[in-house]
Amino acid sequence: MTQPRITPSEVEVAEAAKTLLPNGVALYTLASEDFEVLRISFVFRAGSALQQAPFSASAAANLLAEGTHNMTAREVAEQLDYYGSWYDVNIDRDYAYINFATLSKFFDRTLAVAEEILLRPTFPEEELRTYAAKRRQRLAIDRTKVDVQAREAFSRALFGAHHPYGISSDEAEYDRLTRDDVADFHRRFYTAENCFVVCSGRIGEHELQAVGALAAQLPHGEAETAIRFPAPETTHAAFVDHPGAVQSSLRLGRLLFPRQHPDFVGMQVVATALGGYFGSRLMQNLREKHGYTYGVVAAMVNFEREGYFAVAAQVGTDVTQEALQEIYKEIERLRTEPMPEEELALVKNMMTGEMMRILDGPFGIADVTIENILCGTDNTAIGENIRRIRQMTPADVQTLARKYLAKEDLVTVIAGARRPNS
Repeated sequence: MTQPRITPSEVEVAEAAKTLLPNGVALYTLASEDFEVLRISFVFRAGSALQQAPFSASAAANLLAEGTHNMTAREVAEQLDYYGSWYDVNIDRDYAYINFATLSKFFDRTLAVAEEILLRPTFPEEELRTYAAKRRQRLAIDRTKVDVQAREAFSRALFGAHHPYGISSDEAEYDRLTRDDVADFHRRFYTAENCFVVCSGRIGEHELQAVGALAAQLPHGEAETAIRFPAPETTHAAFVDHPGAVQSSLRLGRLLFPRQHPDFVGMQVVATALGGYFGSRLMQNLREKHGYTYGVVAAMVNFEREGYFAVAAQVGTDVTQEALQEIYKEIERLRTEPMPEEELALVKNMMTGEMMRILDGPFGIADVTIENILCGTDNTAIGENIRRIRQMTPADVQTLARKYLAKEDLVTVIAGARRPNS
């Protein structure tokens, strides 16, 4: 695989070769001879938004390697460790990502363990109870922190407390989680219909055939009707009382649209200018000028069915109201004053440079490839997005800020020791 060709205004990234397996699983490959290593990523539509039993989605993903029909959890871990192979699980609201990385010379041995993990997990009761107890304790501790309280309250405010993207289950639900809950979720969603595979690195014909043979064994799922989500129910202000907190955690933003929307990239430029890099407007204001915070960030967040704009910061309790007013002021300044050309050029360079960093190597390109597949496009989207960023003008930034960031449309959430004046 050739590395991206990079110019100040142009990026070309290799397309992934696609093979459709007999069971319908799409296998994408990004071959590179640069290093004797490869990574295999199995992506399942098996995120937490699809679960019926609380925490069953994360448990199904995290317990895959905790015992199979032919191997104990210890044997799985010892095999992967012995060959220096890397195994990683990530799960979000929409998808689960099961990743294996291995040196080329240990590919066959690593793939044999991967086959056990993916096709023959048993979710032993003892492992489930240990996992659930640890996760319950960790979640209970996390929920004593204002940043976690604000993050969860912000999701509830954006989507509603019962929406799949907004729900925050009580940690006591871990005690009620059963092996049947986990196994049922796995049976329903870890299927050929819900999966695609991306291989990157040193991939020859042997590796391609072997990964294809494994993925082709993924079972078909039972026919199910599409899961419908309720309409979001947005609350524009929320406060989480945390007596004794020395800091307040702030979240501001609003529901907008997922990545496929024509204004998503433009709003990424707006968010970057506001709080997407160290020299951004909010960093200069809240940190450098006023000393209210060590860090503040603004970003566009993408889910499969929704997307939103968000600002996040932690500030001293005694300056909560002042910090909020400065955030509102910087947002309003984007709406009322054209951004200087020099500042916008810096923002564009920051965004392009970050993309170059992500694309530095076959695994980074694979990560972007996965994101593009999930958004229903291919790697030509990378160059197109760079071109759209480069074409943004100060007038475009101001138009988008006016259109989407009116104060009355924003959701404001605070977790802290005192409720600020309204």
